[in-house]
Amino acid sequence: MNVIAMSIRRAFALPLLLLACSTASAASTADTAPTAITAIKAAHMLDVRSGALIDNAVVLVSGERITAAGSKLAIPAGAQVIDLGNKTLLPGLIDMHTHLTGDPQDAGYSIIAKSIPRSTLTGAKNARLTLQAGFTTVRDVGADGYADIGLRDAINDGDVPGPRIAASGPPLSITGGHCDDTMHAPEYKQTALGVADGAAEALKVTRRNIKYGADVIKICATGGVLSFGDDPRTSQYTQEELKAIISDAHRLGRKAAAHAHGGDGIKLAVLAGIDSIEHGSYIDDEGIKLMKEHKTWLVPTVYLGDWLIDNAEAIKLPPPLLEKAKVVLPTARLNIARAIKAGVPVAFGTDAGVYPHGLNAREFGTLVKLGMTPIQAIRAATLNASELLGWTDKVGTIEAGKFADLIAVDGEPLKDVKTLESVQWVMKGGAVVK
Repeated sequence: MNVIAMSIRRAFALPLLLLACSTASAASTADTAPTAITAIKAAHMLDVRSGALIDNAVVLVSGERITAAGSKLAIPAGAQVIDLGNKTLLPGLIDMHTHLTGDPQDAGYSIIAKSIPRSTLTGAKNARLTLQAGFTTVRDVGADGYADIGLRDAINDGDVPGPRIAASGPPLSITGGHCDDTMHAPEYKQTALGVADGAAEALKVTRRNIKYGADVIKICATGGVLSFGDDPRTSQYTQEELKAIISDAHRLGRKAAAHAHGGDGIKLAVLAGIDSIEHGSYIDDEGIKLMKEHKTWLVPTVYLGDWLIDNAEAIKLPPPLLEKAKVVLPTARLNIARAIKAGVPVAFGTDAGVYPHGLNAREFGTLVKLGMTPIQAIRAATLNASELLGWTDKVGTIEAGKFADLIAVDGEPLKDVKTLESVQWVMKGGAVVK
């Protein structure tokens, strides 16, 4: 190499070396820079495990996660402090039965004119309302066209505000059953996307839902209230069909939830290995016994009975559906009270969408009326719900390592659970959203 070439090479090499050293130094500084800490202070904090109210509460948050929580914790120098004064901190609430892409008026014929894109945008609105109400996690159990899965992904990507979502996609149903489309005349040949008859077809639809992103498999195991031509007391799927769906869901790492009002449908689903029974309106002594033996979760949805019947005319609920509601929903309260008293494990769910989103916390007062204590009702929406989700390492308690999903209310929810209907402050993943 001649002298000129060597000089040129050195001239380029020196700036590159300096740039490399500067970049390495910056990276080293970034690696060693302390992570920003947020300290949340409040007069009280509810430990949902023990049921104890902790005074002078401090929660330390780094990024999305809680790093420490307790009474009078030392606050690191330089931490951002959020002082909530006399409020009470709780874990973010969890609703295990929502329909974010639906509104109450969709229970009637108006749903026929509503497109999936429009429903998805409805879901964005309802996700925001749900988060503002203090529900930082939900399980969405039934949406046309995988709209709930799209909504989940948009929230995860930061495109729209909303809770963490475990989504089911289209629920599985028999032809002409609850969760099939029974509002169109025969000549339209309209069938819901989740319809599957026979074990082989049910397996295919289960796998298709998982292919397109379902976190949980929703099965309509009995007839329902807001559908034509079926009876909530009768089973829809056979035990063979249920076993095929549930075993495949479990094999593929998903849980399964069964819409089940009627006694036989409840028992068949429990014996087939279902993870949760939704509604349970006609649960009987045998069903209660089986659910306790199999440790199957019950997700009652009882407050909606008040709202739906009172507002049936305003939302133009078709008369045949209203007549079913007037029979099923009051009966459900009696049977759910018996199940609660007998010790069936309960996770909190509302069926929001049948009544307005954002009113989810009204379910707490109804559960207490049916025999739960306030702490039992709160655990249903925190500890129990996180266990049913399989997310105990993420949500449900205010503990180190969990997501910083927190809410604050005025007053003491252990004395008056209705204070949860007026959530004053919400944090999701370390970011204040209300």
